[in-house]
Amino acid sequence: MQWIKKYQLFLFDLDGLLVDTEQLHYQAYLNVCAKRGVTLDLSFLKYCQVAHAKSQGLKDLLEIEYPRLFENETKWTDIYQEKKDEYINILKTAKIELMEGVLELLTALSGNKIEACVVTNSTKQQVDLIIAAQPNLKLINHWITRESYLEPKPNPECYNKAIRLYGKNKDKVIGFEDSVKGILALLGTPAKPVLINALHVPQMDALYGSSKVDHYVSFKAIQD
Repeated sequence: MQWIKKYQLFLFDLDGLLVDTEQLHYQAYLNVCAKRGVTLDLSFLKYCQVAHAKSQGLKDLLEIEYPRLFENETKWTDIYQEKKDEYINILKTAKIELMEGVLELLTALSGNKIEACVVTNSTKQQVDLIIAAQPNLKLINHWITRESYLEPKPNPECYNKAIRLYGKNKDKVIGFEDSVKGILALLGTPAKPVLINALHVPQMDALYGSSKVDHYVSFKAIQD
């Protein structure tokens, strides 16, 4: 894994990139809708396509296709808060697995004393539960959670903050994402953006051919 030595700082998203938690977010939405008497007839693939495309993607879809959720003056903020509460409950008992190739990469970064920072939309409470379930994540030096920045991805604010704090050499920073909005955030920074995603998400097609964005199905697929 000699390629890692080209970089001084590694930036990572969390959900769906380092840990296999996207299914848990999806299940949280299914549960919330069911409690409100609405069957969310949305496949996991479609959920990923919508949620990964833009920060308000799922909100827009639910408001258009599932108006019953918003009866009696229910707002998106209500639905989203219920989803966060449900997700916390799921995390308390869920088995959290690392994505393919993640442990090997984190071990190599730690062994070579290379800085790493997770930049996530997850809250500190969510992150603490995930780390408790998957202690190997303690190999990562730094964490920037949702409370630490104002604008969500695709705004690059969160990644630029990480680079400002931990990037000693801006020409030697690399960032990894599994979503369109995440890659767009990285493109607004000095970091080299890399897409890690095995799913075929149509919105990512434009990124596959970009000379600015490398694409791999998993971390394990990256070669020296």
